[in-house]
Amino acid sequence: MEKVRYNISFASVSLLLEIVFVTVASVCLIRFLRSSPNNREAWLAVPFVLLSAAIVPTLLRKRNLSEIGFQIRQPKLLLRKLCGTCLVVFPALFGCVFLLRYYNFPLPLCPVIPEKRWPSWLVYQFMYVAVAEEAFFRGYLQSNVLCLLTTVVKKKLELLEWGSIIICAIVFAASHAVLLGNVISVITFFPGLILGWLFVKTKSLLAPILFHGLANVGYGFIEAALT
Repeated sequence: MEKVRYNISFASVSLLLEIVFVTVASVCLIRFLRSSPNNREAWLAVPFVLLSAAIVPTLLRKRNLSEIGFQIRQPKLLLRKLCGTCLVVFPALFGCVFLLRYYNFPLPLCPVIPEKRWPSWLVYQFMYVAVAEEAFFRGYLQSNVLCLLTTVVKKKLELLEWGSIIICAIVFAASHAVLLGNVISVITFFPGLILGWLFVKTKSLLAPILFHGLANVGYGFIEAALT
């Protein structure tokens, strides 16, 4: 059995502390904003918090934003991965929602599409929710977790990539559970794995952003159609 070797340095400890601080501070601030009586302004502020949490620490470390996925590399590969993932996931999603509805089981998460304002809801899901969450959880968090793992742990890159995907999917799910106040929100761990895999394979935030938006919108419309 191969022995795991570690290489812990001041830089790696510093990065770990930064990741923990930025993540905890962001979640706490968003929770505070969501508890605000002025809910409309809070909803608009949350994406700004996540984008700032992703971009500001990156720039302070004098890193290029392309290092955390703000780039488009190999658009044909990106399109293939995105389309292939959608073709596999969305029929399965429809089947699961249909079975839950057919047997009168409650859905794990119930999105609310406002009547007569669904176009604005659709734009919000893509431009605010998907962009902000992916910029933070995949761009900032997963990139830095992978950087930390590759610095500290001497193992094959593929294993470390999966380690970063799983760790960030756990944080993604835990954050949703804390912010939504609903334990069942940990089910977002599974889409978190898919989003992380897309980010690793395409080296770009575009694929997980598009899939995230499509998944949110698709789930909402499927639920509405079967209700």
